[in-house]
Amino acid sequence: MRKKLLRDGANELSYEIRGIVKKAEILQKEGKKIYWENIGDPIQKNASMPDWMLEIISGLIQENSTFGYCHSKGVLETREFLAQKTNTLNGVQITAEDILFFNGLGDAISKLYQFLVPTSRIIGPSPAYSTHSSAEAAHANTTPLTYKLDPENNWYPDMEDLYLKIKYNPNIVGILIINPDNPTGMVYPKSILDRFVEIAKEFNLFLVSDEIYANVTYNGAEAIRLAEYIKDVPGIALKGISKEFPWPGSRCGWMEYYNKESDPQFNALCQTLDNAKMIEVCSTKLPQMAIPRIMKDPRYLPYRMEANKAIGKRAEIIASLLGDLPQLTFNKTYGAFYNTIIFKEGVLKQGQSLTIDDPKFKALRDDWVSEDMPLDKQFVYNLLASKGVCVVPISSFCSDLVGFRVTLLEENEELLTETFTHIREAVIEYCSSK
Repeated sequence: MRKKLLRDGANELSYEIRGIVKKAEILQKEGKKIYWENIGDPIQKNASMPDWMLEIISGLIQENSTFGYCHSKGVLETREFLAQKTNTLNGVQITAEDILFFNGLGDAISKLYQFLVPTSRIIGPSPAYSTHSSAEAAHANTTPLTYKLDPENNWYPDMEDLYLKIKYNPNIVGILIINPDNPTGMVYPKSILDRFVEIAKEFNLFLVSDEIYANVTYNGAEAIRLAEYIKDVPGIALKGISKEFPWPGSRCGWMEYYNKESDPQFNALCQTLDNAKMIEVCSTKLPQMAIPRIMKDPRYLPYRMEANKAIGKRAEIIASLLGDLPQLTFNKTYGAFYNTIIFKEGVLKQGQSLTIDDPKFKALRDDWVSEDMPLDKQFVYNLLASKGVCVVPISSFCSDLVGFRVTLLEENEELLTETFTHIREAVIEYCSSK
């Protein structure tokens, strides 16, 4: 082309979570049984929407108004319902005008970073969720800015690391919190959340809290929402229904603006986001209409409690199979659908491998693995080719750590046990292979 087309940050738009699927599909076509642990899709892992939810959605399809446009910010009835739910938390109070719907949180995240000037940075956690880190890096034309999550301390944020990075980088304008966290599955205590607010207040920053898993907690944990602890700091909560209904194909998420009048530049950002959605006309209407009808139903809370209990049980099964391995740093999870498991320092080395009897699969593994790739990615490709288990390397989550992320979604307990037994066997064999 006569001129350069792509910005420097465009090479950060990678998504190993789905990239590894291409290799798994090659193995599957060759007859390999694949255990899919790469993506947080409940439907793919045998979950199904309850019949009563399907009846509500079916009823909406019979209403002619379902098929027209809605307000550019979203269905008013739904926004009023959600604002009331937030206000019952007895924290920041909002109205329907503080809520903006998107076609999934991926759309919301992209828009949020799109309108910031490239020199204004939002610092996020590492290991990072790829949608956030890639979008932030692409907007800034460079690598993403991150603060450390500590696997030796329950995956809690290293607040000193965060503080110093903000203190010495005046380009940072906001802090991203993911609570419950993806990819670690951790739920943060109020003391840590309060510290985020203190730092934001000291440096005149805004907060962004990704709360897509706020209603997916278990084993005694409960997520505290941004509205409950943000006080007078400006902030945006990111929410959605894709995980908890479960309806990932709905592509339905929303932002809630908090304290937008407290800072003129933050208020202008919120107004710009509203204007951008106005140009698009509106987001998908059907799932928006379903939200209050489903969440008001007396069957909803018992459904969510039972689903969370089942996830918590699966978390315990995984802990029983991997938690005692000396090669790993393992933390039990308390929220979301994931667990991030780290290899201890020095355990992974060049030249390690897993036994693969089938020459077709061995040849594929040998073709995929190279010494210039991260050590955890080498393990992941070996695991896939040998055992058929598809996980994601943590080095792909903008992290210097080496490990892998798994899901807690397999509803078939026998298959769950089989999958994580394979992982256990692979860790033991791989780490002793050289």
